[in-house]
Amino acid sequence: MDLRNRRRLQAGLIVAIFVLPIVGMLGMTWSGWMPHGRSYGERIRPERDLAGMPVWLADGKPFTFANRDAVWTLVALPGSDCAGHCLRQLDLVNRARISLGQHAGNLRLLYLGAPPSGVAAKGFEKVWTLATTPSTTLDDLRTDARDSVSAVLVTPTGKALTRYAANFDPAGLRKDLNKVVH
Repeated sequence: MDLRNRRRLQAGLIVAIFVLPIVGMLGMTWSGWMPHGRSYGERIRPERDLAGMPVWLADGKPFTFANRDAVWTLVALPGSDCAGHCLRQLDLVNRARISLGQHAGNLRLLYLGAPPSGVAAKGFEKVWTLATTPSTTLDDLRTDARDSVSAVLVTPTGKALTRYAANFDPAGLRKDLNKVVH
C-alpha cells in the first residue's frame, strides 16, 4: 500500500471514529430506545404538562409549576383524612429535601388537597405550600387509601415526570432528588 492510500485510510478511520457514535445515537433515538436508569418512582407516561393547570395557594394567589429558576416541585397528593401515617410520610419527604443541603432551595414542596388538621399538623404550613385545584389532571395519580399520600415530581418546565405511590420509600425519593436537583 502506498503512502497516499495509507493516509486516506487513516483519515477515513479518524472520521469514522467521530461519525459512527453519532449515527448510532441517532438510530437509537429514532427507533424510540430510551436508557433505563434506576428510579425509585414510576415514570409518568406520557408526561403531563402542568404549566397551564390552575392551582390556587391558600392565600388565593395563583401557583405556577413552570419557572425560570430551575426549581423542581414535589407535589403531595393526599388521600382522604391525612393524619398520623400521612404526616409522618410528609415529614420524611421534608427531611429528604433538607438532606439536599445547599440545593434544598431547588425543590418546592406543594401540598395539593385539604390541609391536615389536629395537633400533629401544627406547623405543617411552614414547610409545605398549601394549595388546591379544580383540575382533575392529577386525580389518577392521587392515592385512594385513607391516611396516606402519593407524590409527583414536576420539572422546572412544568412536566409531571415521576409518581411515587402511597407508602413510597423516602430513602429512594431522596436518591432520586439528589440526581435531579443537583
